[in-house]
Amino acid sequence: MPQTMPVHAAIAHALRDQGVETLYGLMGDANIFMVNHYVRELKGRYVPAVHESGAVLMALGHASTTGQVGAVTITHGPAVSNTVTALIEGTKGTIPIVLLCGDTPVADPDHQQAVAQRALIEATGAGFEQLKSPATVAADVATAFRRARLERRPIVLNIPSNFMAEVTEYSSAPAGVPDLPISPGESDALNEAIGILASARLPLILAGRGAIHARESLLKLADRIGAPVATTLKAKGLFNGATYDLGVFGTVNTPAAGEVIVAADCVLAFGAGFNRFTTVHGTHLEGTRVIQVDDDMRQLSRRHNPDAMLCGDPALVAETILHWLDEAEIPSSQATDTINADALREGFPMPKPVNAPGTLDYSRALERIDEALPVDRLFVSDAGRFMTEAWCRIGVLEPRNLLLSINTGAIGMGMGYAIGAAVARPDHKTLFICGDGGFMMGGLAEFSSVVREGLDMVTVICNDSAYGAEYIQFKDRQMDPSLSTFNWPSFAAMAQSMGAKGLRVGTMAELDAALEIVVGTQGPVLLELVLDPAAMPRMHN
Repeated sequence: MPQTMPVHAAIAHALRDQGVETLYGLMGDANIFMVNHYVRELKGRYVPAVHESGAVLMALGHASTTGQVGAVTITHGPAVSNTVTALIEGTKGTIPIVLLCGDTPVADPDHQQAVAQRALIEATGAGFEQLKSPATVAADVATAFRRARLERRPIVLNIPSNFMAEVTEYSSAPAGVPDLPISPGESDALNEAIGILASARLPLILAGRGAIHARESLLKLADRIGAPVATTLKAKGLFNGATYDLGVFGTVNTPAAGEVIVAADCVLAFGAGFNRFTTVHGTHLEGTRVIQVDDDMRQLSRRHNPDAMLCGDPALVAETILHWLDEAEIPSSQATDTINADALREGFPMPKPVNAPGTLDYSRALERIDEALPVDRLFVSDAGRFMTEAWCRIGVLEPRNLLLSINTGAIGMGMGYAIGAAVARPDHKTLFICGDGGFMMGGLAEFSSVVREGLDMVTVICNDSAYGAEYIQFKDRQMDPSLSTFNWPSFAAMAQSMGAKGLRVGTMAELDAALEIVVGTQGPVLLELVLDPAAMPRMHN
């Protein structure tokens, strides 16, 4: 039966009806009473952020690690403009969230906080959905969530603030998206793909983030055709335990995996976007026939022109190909018989230490952290010069345990992701690795949110007292790098002042002692690694 209630209460009820259990946000006059109703009356969890960008990033982290649509609310005007980069991050990462924002009354064009919100939002690539009237609250909220799922991007629901106090009749509206499994029937594209596989001497199966649900189907197909398996970076860990798991395919593949990759004459890719890092600027696919499979037609041939394309659910397509290979009695390539499986376990070589006294060897410090922390941790990485070495040396059990705030290539985006992940999955310890510059740019303020929420999270600050990418560019040209260096305050001391444990380490002995504290602490810890900017490993480009 319809219930009579204010619009702000109806929006809170609509969130509950969409299954939202955690709402991230920052309150203002346009959403304050909605948040209050959601928390006080509906017993929902609200996680406040220090900055609107941080709130959106938290929702992105929540969505990335759960596979659900994240939900976040902010007020209007400058609050919306503060979310622009975070919305671009979510759009480029194809991460589904719904952002509920206020809007200044149309009747007051001279309102101090009025901005062109539709134009601003659409410029980010996010979808715009207007709350049309008090009577359409349930339908408009449901539409926003449905669009986020189907379009795989942030959808912003724009809510005129003058609606909030009006009264409406509320009835829930469904937003469910039915399963849309797509399996290619008999077609020229399917026949072409099977023909390519039949003639391949060393096929390779590549899985991206869009295929992480299809692990067993892909392994069955790999076994049938005698192919090794690999993943994009965002699907790292998908094939853990498989005999011929190459690990990551791309700029951060191991040397042993690289030898197999360059020898492959066919790559069968499921849910992989083929960006420049996966393909190593195209070199990993040179002279290789490529079959691309994706359930999102927009991704097919977007960055690489494959030899065959199939639109369908990766698991169903793999099973379909397997069926027709058996029907046609096409033999296995037996390519895995030529691969040394033991060599694939060797990982990355350890570089010779060249760091100055009083600083840590970064590569060895990462491996010590990897060994010490629980294997089922969540690993979140900010962007920066430190990141690729961390991706190489920090492992995850499965892809949803890995979150990378790298879609815009900007530093300082990762803290929000880490908070959203830690809130969404509190049964796992969260490891967040960030550079010193990125922490000062986007992490310091939201670290207070980590402490407030009491999250079981380890924040590792890679402190080389520099903007590392800029530092190395100066050094490569024999120029003075001092403009890129900074004498930061102690990050460990900052953490302590906020109520967390703060540990600063400059030797391996200090790191070992600190890690004992980290492992024994269920709550916020900041571990500051003192590093030499001249000794940091090169980024893998």
